[in-house]
Amino acid sequence: MTRLEAGQRAPGFTLETTKGSLSLADALERSGKGVVVYFYPKASTPGCTKEACDFRDSLEGLAGAGYSVIGVSPDPISALERFAEAQSLVFPLASDPSHGVLEAWGAWGEKKNYGRTVTGVIRSTVVVANDGTVALAQYNVKATGHVARLRKALGID
Repeated sequence: MTRLEAGQRAPGFTLETTKGSLSLADALERSGKGVVVYFYPKASTPGCTKEACDFRDSLEGLAGAGYSVIGVSPDPISALERFAEAQSLVFPLASDPSHGVLEAWGAWGEKKNYGRTVTGVIRSTVVVANDGTVALAQYNVKATGHVARLRKALGID
């Protein structure tokens, strides 16, 4: 599995989201500095809820620094809509049931889960600068505290 690295061009995508169809190009055009694309395994699970709520609670600071946020998972759009409503998530959650975007961004592959090797979503975050290049790529992140560490890496805190 190939992972993205800083300086590489981020693969483009267009996915159905809780806010309608969205392309990376459109999101970059509307952002001031870049787009935070984070990949998570499953909506409404404890770790994914914690991470999504951390992004929600940090959204004002991220937006103030010029960043927008997109969450991506293999969940169907109906599950994402329920998740967004239940957690008051105002940023788009994208559905990638075919794993095409997850694979292209290095967020799908083998991982350890409770000591077993499984294939699935690798919790990851990629920050894409307005020129379409990767500014920061983090893989195998922990849900708890991740957004605070990301904000620090971006120089927001």
